[in-house]
Amino acid sequence: MEVIAEGLAFPEGPVVMADGSVIVVEIMAGRVTRCWNGRTELVCQTGGGPNGAAIGPDGALWICNNGGMAPGGERGPGRIERIDLATGRCERVHESCDGLPLRGPNDLVFDATGRLWFTDLGSGHEDVRTIGGLYTVSADGGTITAVNRRSISYNGIGLSPDQKHVYVADTWQARVYRYNNQAKAQEPHYVATGIGPVGFDSLAVTAAGNVCVAMVMGTGGIATVTPGGQVTQLAIPDDPYVTNIAFGGEDMRDAYITLSGTGRLIRKRWDEPGLKLAFGG
Repeated sequence: MEVIAEGLAFPEGPVVMADGSVIVVEIMAGRVTRCWNGRTELVCQTGGGPNGAAIGPDGALWICNNGGMAPGGERGPGRIERIDLATGRCERVHESCDGLPLRGPNDLVFDATGRLWFTDLGSGHEDVRTIGGLYTVSADGGTITAVNRRSISYNGIGLSPDQKHVYVADTWQARVYRYNNQAKAQEPHYVATGIGPVGFDSLAVTAAGNVCVAMVMGTGGIATVTPGGQVTQLAIPDDPYVTNIAFGGEDMRDAYITLSGTGRLIRKRWDEPGLKLAFGG
């Protein structure tokens, strides 16, 4: 493993850029940071709790912001934000669906048409738990659809190589589910469950269609889930909070992984190439 950056305040949401840098969010610092092999620079001070990140069809960086965490542990309300990378200007784009506030937007992905898909982890404090869900936004940004409002703790999200399916990872269930790439209310299709006392965080899909899910709690690492539901797990024992994975490099076999508990972004050669996203940096 090669350390790309350290001293980060709970990094997540790595976005691999064409210039060789990697953009991450720092959840506990409320900011977005660009990492350049040992040095960092501020992209934007968003406030709240920036989480998942992705480049959109407009070339801007889109962010799931969970709203930050109150002293009792409750998140939100959250929002979807857009950051102009040329100026660092941040604007709030979406804060609700059907008049109901977003609780804790967590991760997002764009399909090739420009449609946005994002998860909402929900919120919880003491003995109260607010559920989240899966949402999609039309390519013109005008229509938000709640695909499922009854999820337990949806976190990571990604698309199959043929873009027919949307994969989501459920943190507390340590499960991967699949949806059809359709803007309508749907029931999830179960794919697989992690092995042992783990939780699932963010994910990335490989060119072959395997789903690589970061594992938190217990032993941190990466679980690889095949479309048919087979699971293998790679432990990364240095940190129990392995939260995100993203692919880059000329052959797409450079895996950029966030070790959030120790505040590091690392690079590791992967045994298969990752899937190129519809819109890159």
